[in-house]
Amino acid sequence: MASSGWYVVSVILFIQLFSARVRGARSYYPLSSGSYYYAKQSLQTFRPYNIAHRGSNGEIPEETVAAYLRAIEEGADFIETDILSSKDGVLICFHDVILDLTTDVGNYTKFANRKRTYEVQGQNITGYFVVDFTIEELKSLRVKQRYPFRDQQYNWKFSIITFEEFISVGLDAVRTVGIYPEIKNPVFINQHVKWANGKQFEDIFVETLKKYGYKGSYMSRDWLKQPLFIQSFAPTSLIYISKLTDSPKILLIDDVTMPTQDTNQSYWEITSDSYLQFIRNYVVGIGPWKDTIVPAVNNYLTTPTDLVARAHAHNLQVHPYTYRNENLFLHFDFHQDPYAEYTYWIHKIGVDGLFTDFTGSLHWYQEWTSPVKDVKSADALLRTISGMISAYEEP
Repeated sequence: MASSGWYVVSVILFIQLFSARVRGARSYYPLSSGSYYYAKQSLQTFRPYNIAHRGSNGEIPEETVAAYLRAIEEGADFIETDILSSKDGVLICFHDVILDLTTDVGNYTKFANRKRTYEVQGQNITGYFVVDFTIEELKSLRVKQRYPFRDQQYNWKFSIITFEEFISVGLDAVRTVGIYPEIKNPVFINQHVKWANGKQFEDIFVETLKKYGYKGSYMSRDWLKQPLFIQSFAPTSLIYISKLTDSPKILLIDDVTMPTQDTNQSYWEITSDSYLQFIRNYVVGIGPWKDTIVPAVNNYLTTPTDLVARAHAHNLQVHPYTYRNENLFLHFDFHQDPYAEYTYWIHKIGVDGLFTDFTGSLHWYQEWTSPVKDVKSADALLRTISGMISAYEEP
């Protein structure tokens, strides 16, 4: 019905424009020059979401502007990031609570006395913690590729970015690109960083999103304009922010051996039917590690669990992580072919989104197997009509 209605409106508009042009009158519609009007291509919602895990970090160092721009260029539906905080309360995009693994912090003698040992999720970790550095100090560091078997040419060329800079990358994209930020290690951050007026990490996180116009429940008009999923491994954080925003949330689920960082609940408890029934009041989906959905033994897949089917029965989406092209990460069943892995997870397991380090690979796979239909925007259609009418204008 919607398609036929638009067709009728288009025909009527064509006739009106044609009549106006032939009579020499002004056009009913001021055609866009691109400088004052631009209709972005909308987010596709008919196939599983392509979620750029820390940007296109299979090619470029993770969580950098360059990695996110590359992911957008390659066709990501969402760009994903991990949110932590600096010592002075500025939210940043960085995966680890320590800087040691992916920055040059160890090269600075002025930071030599910053190494600390803190307890993080029940374990003592020693290193240079992000919470002991101001945003100015963090910005002075440069980052590198996490894995030595990936392209090293971009090492030390990019800096840590803020949450606001990340948001700007998404909003400035030439098409509608969603963002998928994680409330990372909220228990640890709230222990070590203090904000004014008794606010906590989650408050600042949501305030930042609202500042840039992110709002609306899943698939609402506001959400489609600026798509957003909020993710966290901490159930209490997701429940807390449910009072602050109706934006859709995803409960991340770790390995079967890892309890939740805030409530100390086991994997089996948070994937039970009773818990899924409870958490669906606060989230629209779950984000499990893919090897918990289909366990592997000796790098071969075993029988899939029923987690996806049970989540879907509770009207919850499933966005597993993380899909990587390298043989090191591919199970033998896929014969060193990442497209075979995508086929298995999308068409056999039936997931609703995939976190991937290689956005381009997933995008091209989906374009070949379920391409986006060529739906013209109103602006493009009117340009076409105008061109057709021009041939009949009076001299």
